[in-house]
Amino acid sequence: MNVIEVEALTKAFGRLKAVDGVSFNVPRGEIFGFLGPNGAGKTTTINVLCTLLRPTGGRASVNGFDVVKQPRQVQRSIGLVFQDPTLDEYLTAEQNLRFHAYAYHVPGAVREERIAGLLELVELSDRRKSKVSTYSGGMKRRLELARGLLHHPQILFLDEPTLGLDPQTRRHIWEYVLALRREEDLTIFLTTHYMDEAEHCDRIAIIDYGRVVALDTPDNLKDSMGGDVVTLEAEDNEKAVAELRERYNLSPEVNNGLVTFSVPHGDTFLPKFVRNFSNRLISVSVRRPTLDDVFLKLTGHAIRDQEADSWAQLRTMMRGHS
Repeated sequence: MNVIEVEALTKAFGRLKAVDGVSFNVPRGEIFGFLGPNGAGKTTTINVLCTLLRPTGGRASVNGFDVVKQPRQVQRSIGLVFQDPTLDEYLTAEQNLRFHAYAYHVPGAVREERIAGLLELVELSDRRKSKVSTYSGGMKRRLELARGLLHHPQILFLDEPTLGLDPQTRRHIWEYVLALRREEDLTIFLTTHYMDEAEHCDRIAIIDYGRVVALDTPDNLKDSMGGDVVTLEAEDNEKAVAELRERYNLSPEVNNGLVTFSVPHGDTFLPKFVRNFSNRLISVSVRRPTLDDVFLKLTGHAIRDQEADSWAQLRTMMRGHS
């Protein structure tokens, strides 16, 4: 059963289409990820699904409720952890959760037990009476996860859940997310531009300039590369590319002074290739494909190359609607 259904969803800000005809479904219990650079349409899609933005066109339902016609039912079905912190830092962890419980009408009979259980789950029980202003970034994120689950939502939306955290804290946050999924029987919809984070997803939709360009499991997306990735630097990269195309019938790409191409069974291909290649090689390596490679192949640019342009586009959009 699909708990999220999206069909030809569009959201425009003036002439800019932040989301452009997006369609996908999310089955119950899945971790579903939107992978793309900042400004690609990830947060806008989440905001539409969470009823914070009204779509320009298309249709979307969450837990069987239309996001436009039945927003209250949608809101009761979901938990949301925003990209930017939204905790009241002058309150304690316990007070933050209690305020959220009141806002969502969590019955008094279960409220305190629920608060205690979630603080235990995210390992903040010993700091429950500490002001949030004394918390580290990772602790605040864990408290936001607990808050998003306080009213027993069926779907948890995570918008860039580990943005700005160091690698070790990011890893710990994901340990909590996966534990929460098991304990709470959740469907999780997350956005990210971290490739390693996307590996945790059951399926990934790659989004770029507001459009979904691929949707599959991480393994299937990597398998679509056609084999292992060979990276080389030659004395003359242009001649190397020409030889790869004419002699080996390959489709190499050049990025940052390196030539890359995909071949099946790279470990057996490489020794013979090095012996017979007529251009002098400065360096050559072979590895299994990554989601970075998939993104580059599908969009023509690396996800990091797009970051600055995406932020500039977003700032322009917001200035036009301030």
